[in-house]
Amino acid sequence: MADEWSEVRTGTETLRPPTQVAPRHTRRLSDKILIAFHQACDQSDFEVAEELLRILETMVTRRPSVPDQNRRKNMETLVAAHERLWLLRHPEPGN
Repeated sequence: MADEWSEVRTGTETLRPPTQVAPRHTRRLSDKILIAFHQACDQSDFEVAEELLRILETMVTRRPSVPDQNRRKNMETLVAAHERLWLLRHPEPGN
């Protein structure tokens, strides 16, 4: 049996291992939490969305160990997430 990095022959073509392995973590943890927040909102699970938002807020507002040039963007994203949750919990009449 061939291991994961050896060549594999399938019919007419030979599959070779990639020359460079993609990084395992392609997104920041805060981005993954934001995605989970939006998924919870999409599924109308507002309690979970609120908890995820609290976690995200903790991550964004704490003092960074290294200077963060994306701080303003992160804060704007956090405000937008709060606004989305508020609007979902307080729909306008007639919508």
